[in-house]
Amino acid sequence: MGQGLDSLRKQIIETVVDVAEVTVQATHHVAADYFDGYSVVGLVAVLGVLFVAVAFGAGRLLRPVAPTREKMLTYECGVDPVGEGWAHTQIRYYVYSFLYVIFAVDAIFLFPWATIFAAPGFGGTTLVEMFVFIGFLAVGLLYAWKKGVLEWT
Repeated sequence: MGQGLDSLRKQIIETVVDVAEVTVQATHHVAADYFDGYSVVGLVAVLGVLFVAVAFGAGRLLRPVAPTREKMLTYECGVDPVGEGWAHTQIRYYVYSFLYVIFAVDAIFLFPWATIFAAPGFGGTTLVEMFVFIGFLAVGLLYAWKKGVLEWT
């Protein structure tokens, strides 16, 4: 009976060792495949940086260098710079740009909603959530309108 247990013990140890070797080989294979994808991304990133560096270097070497007093002046859309460099800017430009960014970002949220809305089981809940979302947008737009933010003059 002792020899039977010893042979069984040997078989179990051999099986465990075989399984461990297969697991190590499979893990090595999976890790190699995993990093192959990142090596392509790294190579593209290095080529991109190299391309930009070569373009800037070529531009620096090939451009003519002839500084004059006129070239050193500040360029403002073809108009000679007159007066101080300080200029007042109306806040309404920033408000309009801010409102645009808000509604552009909110419009981005409509696309995933449209894809989920078509999935079975999400129709009613998703529709209510979107009406709440659009309601918040409407309240914000109404607030801006009441404050006179949307008036240009």
